[in-house]
Amino acid sequence: MERVDCVVIGAGVVGLACARALALAGREVIVLEAAGSIGTETSSRNSEVIHAGIYYPPGSAKAELCVEGKSLLYRYCEEHGVAHRRCGKLIVATCAAQTATLHKILAQAAANGVHDLRLLTMDEAKAMEPQLRCVAALLSPSTGIIDSHGLMLAYQGEAEDRGAMLALQSPVTGGAVEAGGIMLEVGGAEAMRIFARTVVNSAGLMAQRIAAALRGFPPDKVPPCYYAKGNYYSLAARSPFTHLIYPVPEAAGLGVHLTLDLAGQARFGPDVEWIAEIDYDVDLRRADGFYRAIRDYWPGLKDGQLAPGYAGIRPKLGGPGQPASDFLIQGADEHGVAGLVNLFGIESPGLTASLALANQVAQIANLA
Repeated sequence: MERVDCVVIGAGVVGLACARALALAGREVIVLEAAGSIGTETSSRNSEVIHAGIYYPPGSAKAELCVEGKSLLYRYCEEHGVAHRRCGKLIVATCAAQTATLHKILAQAAANGVHDLRLLTMDEAKAMEPQLRCVAALLSPSTGIIDSHGLMLAYQGEAEDRGAMLALQSPVTGGAVEAGGIMLEVGGAEAMRIFARTVVNSAGLMAQRIAAALRGFPPDKVPPCYYAKGNYYSLAARSPFTHLIYPVPEAAGLGVHLTLDLAGQARFGPDVEWIAEIDYDVDLRRADGFYRAIRDYWPGLKDGQLAPGYAGIRPKLGGPGQPASDFLIQGADEHGVAGLVNLFGIESPGLTASLALANQVAQIANLA
């Protein structure tokens, strides 16, 4: 049985950020990834937005780590040449009844430490985006977009420069809590067992299953996991917008919003459906709903301009009809197993918060 200092399970953006933070702290690190390449699930199936930290409840981990992570991420991108752009975002009210919500969002953002939002009149918003339909809007200038794969490669490169190793096609199939550490059973072409003093479970959609498969881990400390699938559609024509466009949030989420990639391609989504198993097929039947939702703020969208894009799945700790859940960073103080850090419910704004999340994980791990 091979013995190592630290194992990070999962080579998504947060797992790679954790590996980097631990390696920079002088720890010996192996990253185990079930897939054949890095970031193949939640990390690569999202809108690649650098979030400002507007919507999350004040004092929540999402709010605090997003705001901290945003600052760290912009600085990191500038220092390491990761492609990104501060394009800004407009949150739009399409009827007078929604303007009160804009004021609530403004107040909540300020409570989270986001003080750069600006309330715009209809004329000011339309001067910025002539094809936009709204009665008022909020401008978030610190919202941006990023090359998520480039970011993951930068994290991986820094970790490997400090001695970390990445093992692809190495799924964790089970394990056990033992004296002095954790034994992991690893599948793949050459099944093996690894004993690690520290394990960071950053397996995203599979994090709960891995925790439950560790013999000796208290079952009541494994939270439920609900899969929220979002379909995305791409705009076949060139986008007339230069900012991200978000409708006023609805009870079920942020609505069908317009985001851009670094090449200027517009995409719309996500709509949310709850699924029991991982399934990335884009449901073509949902296109009609996209047209209706988008035309609330962009009436100029023509029939036939939307093409199926991709689907993403978020691991949520709360299911349909339940309150929005927070990140759950679970160390020995919470579950009683020395050397194990579980990351549960790491969804949006996980990419934005990745450096801040990793710093917190490294602090927990290095105190164990």
